[in-house]
Amino acid sequence: MCGIVGYTGSLNATPILIEGLETLAYRGYDSAGIAVWDGEDILMRKQKGQLKNLRDILEKDPISGYCGIGHTRWATHGEPSYINSHPHGDTKKQLVLVHNGIIENYVKLKAMLREKGCEFVSDTDTEVVAQLLGDVYHGEPIEAITEAMRLIEGSFALAILFRDDPYRIYCVCKDSPMVVGFGKDGAHIASDIPAMLAYTRDVTFMGDKQIAVLSPEGIAFFDEFGTPIDKGSTHIDWDLDAAKKGSYEHFMMKEICEEPVAFRKTAEQYVNFRSLKLKADCFPWAEEDASAVKRIRILGCGTAYHAGLLGKKYFSELAKIPTEADIASEFRYSGYVFEEGEVLMVVSQSGETADTIAAMRMAKKAGVRTVAICNVIGSTIAREADDVLFTYAGPEIAVAATKSYLTQAAVFLLAALRLGEVRGTVEEGRVRGMIEELALLPDRMQSLIDKREKIQYFASREFSAKHVFFIGRGIDSALAYEAALKLKEVSYIHSEAYAAGELKHGTIALIEKGTLVIGLVTQPALAAKTESNIEEVRVRGAKVLALTNGEMPEVDSHCAAVWRFERTGELLAPFCAIIPLQLFAYYMAVQKGCSVDKPRNLAKSVTVE
Repeated sequence: MCGIVGYTGSLNATPILIEGLETLAYRGYDSAGIAVWDGEDILMRKQKGQLKNLRDILEKDPISGYCGIGHTRWATHGEPSYINSHPHGDTKKQLVLVHNGIIENYVKLKAMLREKGCEFVSDTDTEVVAQLLGDVYHGEPIEAITEAMRLIEGSFALAILFRDDPYRIYCVCKDSPMVVGFGKDGAHIASDIPAMLAYTRDVTFMGDKQIAVLSPEGIAFFDEFGTPIDKGSTHIDWDLDAAKKGSYEHFMMKEICEEPVAFRKTAEQYVNFRSLKLKADCFPWAEEDASAVKRIRILGCGTAYHAGLLGKKYFSELAKIPTEADIASEFRYSGYVFEEGEVLMVVSQSGETADTIAAMRMAKKAGVRTVAICNVIGSTIAREADDVLFTYAGPEIAVAATKSYLTQAAVFLLAALRLGEVRGTVEEGRVRGMIEELALLPDRMQSLIDKREKIQYFASREFSAKHVFFIGRGIDSALAYEAALKLKEVSYIHSEAYAAGELKHGTIALIEKGTLVIGLVTQPALAAKTESNIEEVRVRGAKVLALTNGEMPEVDSHCAAVWRFERTGELLAPFCAIIPLQLFAYYMAVQKGCSVDKPRNLAKSVTVE
């Protein structure tokens, strides 16, 4: 949520800031603004709505300079408006700042500052931070920042310009991501890596309460007490074009089409396809560790949680370990007591999901071993987890997760296979057989993508549906949750997922003539059971689409339409099955004219609770 950019150096800052904000637009926003030192003063331009509105203002009333900060805001405190847009300043006009996060004690701080004569113009918690910094500032920026930090409760990432120190940007963060980097033309700051890839690939991830001072000459780091510290950098080898849309109409379609490659890249990190063996040193399951694991608990939010539902199936089936998957935001308040030998696995594409981070920290405090599945090297979760299993999806720009889900599921499968191998619950022959079939999956995925016109045609006839139900059993039940989420978040169609066996326990009351039901039948052992559930809804007037694992004539006779993929092993079927379901959601959204890459009210990285 929200996006911060900043630059100081030898180039005009304004186009760099706008370019960076455009790169971060996928995070979700409802207003945008920049502040630039023009050589005499800090000038601000901001506007409600899309970045185009800000660009229009800058064309009519341009500003330029060599140091500036920018922000895209996703409203929390105060409605979207010009006044509430960032940047914000203090009454004394000593500084200007932008902020990501939520200040939990802003009401108390605001009352205190009003008593001191501060005049507030906005409804935001961000202006409270600006006023607080202005109140404690006496000519030493780092001293003011450290003093303000002691008073602030909540999460924040701040980029600050001081009028009497105009060519430096001061940055600090707590429980909110911030990355800085230095290139040949100056120093950059951003909320996420893609915003600075065009200028530098060597970046430093800010730690909690650390301060960075960006100047045209370099970047200096300080701890929360203002003491200088050394921090290393991380080299990012993402392809710059991977963060661009290219010839695709939408990032979502581009990223679906990238799934075969993302799957292959991720699998190759953990599997030697020549020897048909798992790379043992890439997993946190040495023999002594594997035998000590008594229970696994998986936590995630949204799509990451749905990948965790597949992970639950994989660990239970392959490693024979009791495994549960929970929503991170609910688990935090469940009062759960960890058991001896329990391992907590957390899943997050960005590595910055606030609820998942908080749950992981809770587990670490209890002495529980933590293993993360994450796509971003250097992110908070990647830094703080005891072990990390990285996905190699590359940058994902569309709000609706696609290739990140696929690669997370792949890592879960491989981790479970390795744990089962070490514990002796999976025979060597089965490991080799699964690896052989894993090698075939990218081509099978590509075949589904190449034949997507059939899905597009179906969507063109069904996009007016008001309600869609996804049903399945076993792994298909877990897959149905992600399919339903994809459809609702990009097309705004009410869609729900149900275990097929639960239909008779209430849900079937919602089925009426014309209701669209999508039956997932990728597990041959459960096909007959699911077939009977499909027939139950069909005779009550539902229009049924079936997604099947190979030929299943017994299912075909009950359905208005059938999508098939080449027969694949039951545990591997989700990697093929998810692609037509993602494409279906995409084409339904396109047919309805929805904002596919940036659905309303949603943000890519949920960095606040």
